[in-house]
Amino acid sequence: MGLFRGQIVILIHTGSRGCGYQICDDFLKILERKSSEHKLNLPDRQLACAPVRSKEGQDYLSAMAAGANFAWANRQVIMSLAKTALMESLGISESELAFQLVYDVSHNIAKIEEHIIDGRSRRLCLHRKGATRAFPPGHVQIPAKYQTIGQPVLIPGDMGRYSYVCTGTEKAMLDTFGSTCHGAGRKQSRRKAKKTAGNRDLFAEMKAMGVTVRARGRHTVAEEMPYAYKDVSEVVSVMHDSGISRKVARLRPVAVIKG
Repeated sequence: MGLFRGQIVILIHTGSRGCGYQICDDFLKILERKSSEHKLNLPDRQLACAPVRSKEGQDYLSAMAAGANFAWANRQVIMSLAKTALMESLGISESELAFQLVYDVSHNIAKIEEHIIDGRSRRLCLHRKGATRAFPPGHVQIPAKYQTIGQPVLIPGDMGRYSYVCTGTEKAMLDTFGSTCHGAGRKQSRRKAKKTAGNRDLFAEMKAMGVTVRARGRHTVAEEMPYAYKDVSEVVSVMHDSGISRKVARLRPVAVIKG
């Protein structure tokens, strides 16, 4: 992957912004209305769904694809701006910087994939929510350069502790449809995290942890403070020990920019 000890790595954790939120909000209402028509008895409206081949199912997949394209373009633009900023700040050329992409993957997205069900290969619509894809070595849908090691798996943590780079495994294909965790997971909602912040000096707290934070405002920092999240090291270790994904590198934050 081109990773080595002491290297500066930029992890861009962003997606389709308000576009994705609007798509979800709109289709929750549509699919909830249509659930009785499709004879679906849902215990929770957040599980709203429709048959993939129905008009609602196809409309949702199309809208989701638009959101995904927004997200990929968004990250590509940010990556380009980050590269330019580093070259200007360090006063070096593009070749000296050797800035390269390790991997770009979407979270919270449905994919049409082949998986083994009851001993035979079936074509499925797999929607990973709170999970990320973790395909094994040799899988046809990962880049040629990663065929021997498996798909890079990017697992962001909180602002004060760690993030991880892992790889997918064959066990993930057998046990979890080629999926692993996609982050630390929250202990507090965004609203609760802001309430917990109270009058604390959040920027000073982060500085004491060795992390410089730049953000538009205090509220967006409060939502993402370490106390709002589980320890990502524990989450990643569960996946590693179970053989679902394998640890490759641990990234320690030194600077965080909140949009």
